[in-house]
Amino acid sequence: MSAGRGRVLLGVLAHLIRQEATLAATSAGRADEGAVRRARNVRRALEGLGPFYVKVGQMLATRPDIVTPQMIDEFEKLQDEASPAPFGDFEPVLREELGPGWAGRFRDFDTERPLGTASLAQVYRAELPDGRPVAVKIQRPGVRGTVEADMKLMGTLSRFASRRAWRFNEVIDVEAMLKVVFDAMRPELDFVTEARHMTEAAKAAEDFDHVAVPEVIEATGRVLVQSLAPGTPIREADKDRFSADERRSIGQDLLAFMYRGYFVDRIFHADPHPGNIFVEPGHPATVIDWGMVGRIDRPMSNSILLLLLNLAMNDGAGTARAWIDMGSATSWANTAAFAGDMASLVPQIATASLEELNFGVTLTAVLQHSTRRGIRTSPMISVLGKSFANIEGSIRHLCPELSIIDVFSEELAGIVTDLVKESLSPQQAVRTALEVITAGASAPQQLRGLTKDLSNRDLTMRMNLNDARPASRSSGLRRGAGEVSLALATSMLWHRYAKER
Repeated sequence: MSAGRGRVLLGVLAHLIRQEATLAATSAGRADEGAVRRARNVRRALEGLGPFYVKVGQMLATRPDIVTPQMIDEFEKLQDEASPAPFGDFEPVLREELGPGWAGRFRDFDTERPLGTASLAQVYRAELPDGRPVAVKIQRPGVRGTVEADMKLMGTLSRFASRRAWRFNEVIDVEAMLKVVFDAMRPELDFVTEARHMTEAAKAAEDFDHVAVPEVIEATGRVLVQSLAPGTPIREADKDRFSADERRSIGQDLLAFMYRGYFVDRIFHADPHPGNIFVEPGHPATVIDWGMVGRIDRPMSNSILLLLLNLAMNDGAGTARAWIDMGSATSWANTAAFAGDMASLVPQIATASLEELNFGVTLTAVLQHSTRRGIRTSPMISVLGKSFANIEGSIRHLCPELSIIDVFSEELAGIVTDLVKESLSPQQAVRTALEVITAGASAPQQLRGLTKDLSNRDLTMRMNLNDARPASRSSGLRRGAGEVSLALATSMLWHRYAKER
């Protein structure tokens, strides 16, 4: 880390300490007021420190098990915005990335009014020689080194903290959670990777009439030229300019597009906030800014799907089992109490009006209970919860009356069909055959071990929910049982939905 960056961090920390001392002196007897002011100070400090700390704060906004309600309220306001810098700061980047004759690639380039300003990059409107409007995203000079240094520092601090707060780390793996943030954020520092994400997403969007992704015109590590998204950010859209059918169609396709990312493609936009979706009457909604994406494996994706099905089917015990299967129970976990929590929470969700049902908020509510009961949750939940909450919040700006559960149910058949096709693929057939062969080869040894256990009377069977689960979730038997449960639950829900229709 550079000496300059170190001074910035120390300066922000010193400022927070001074503010905390002032709060302690002026907020005596007014705890709520002090908590609100403290949260506001921390949020402003994160914004001042730059993009990495903003992303961490946004993740923490989905973790009521870690931060206070006041912190969550403030962290939800975090925006990665920065004051516009003069074009002269960015012109050397264009020259280095596109060559000295970069200006000849454009008929026009508006250097006076950036389309967008953030701590990582600035975006300008330009025209190609054929008159086509484009957006040119240029990385801020030196920002990559700053973010990478911040990541390294936070990684070191998380390892230091985990060794000294082992009980906290047993249920909340801060180092693993930060790694998820690092993995999701690193592509934002390399526009070639972002361009690849856009190309993949554009191909997936072809199946939807009302979703589009900008076309990549040219990409280097620090410059990205893409087609210009029509319209305005969805948070600024005038709903009255759209017909009711168009608003609903846009909302349905946006949700369906994201659901397929979570459950079929297993790569999804990790930050679909209202500023990253542009809408215009007569045009598809355009999803921009594909630097930050999340990736999940098949067992995790299936577990999330099973969790949502249990929520939709008002099954508290099933919700508890699905949640524990996504992570593990610690040595001090009380899984029976967690099942009781879910038995109380899930009916409230199931009986809520359709407009009030929000899977992103629901995930964080379940998370709060699970951490309190000693259930270690997959670090991917933070990214998934943020993505869920953002896309649903974005759509509600345009179509608040849309039924989230109805869209989920409508997409369920297609999702399950794709999952079945995947399970019948040649690659999966080879994998299954190899697992059978491996199991067969180890069967004699397992049988000898079983006989020994029986002779020593050491064999036990623990079937109740209160038993602690092992940390690993890679057991073939458990995975198979989960997939069978997913198939059965899907069939039941789909049958019920078909009858209601």
